[in-house]
Amino acid sequence: MILYLVQHGDAKKEEEDPSRPLSEKGLKDVKAVASYISRLNIELEEILHSGKLRAKQTAEIFAEKMKISKGISETDGLAPLDDPVIWAERLINKTDSTMLVGHLPHLGKLTSLLLCNDKEKNPVAFKMGGIVCLKRYDKGWSLQWMITPEILIP
Repeated sequence: MILYLVQHGDAKKEEEDPSRPLSEKGLKDVKAVASYISRLNIELEEILHSGKLRAKQTAEIFAEKMKISKGISETDGLAPLDDPVIWAERLINKTDSTMLVGHLPHLGKLTSLLLCNDKEKNPVAFKMGGIVCLKRYDKGWSLQWMITPEILIP
């Protein structure tokens, strides 16, 4: 199973817009990363997001650029402070490639739990609008690659 973890793009400040949509920078960054990985011909079963507007917009941008068999939808367990064990357990029985679009600190803790069996190790430094690819093997998970907007946008 391949798992793609995406931290939402940069969002507007709550004072500017309480719904916190993506900022212009966030839109630019997410579009750059999604366009770049579209060349990899990744096939996904689904893209799942937290339901927060910035995560939903990020998921929609990725969905426009990728081949997805089941589409895009909101799910629980991806909010910033949700327990990463929720998704670690759900992933045990998943076999198809999936993208989760969420927030920190949740994504960092989930990645740490999958790679290190300890949600506090923090082996990956997520970047807004970036994507991390993990692969599950018989004995656990490994980091395959990571793309951040800073790599693509000078």
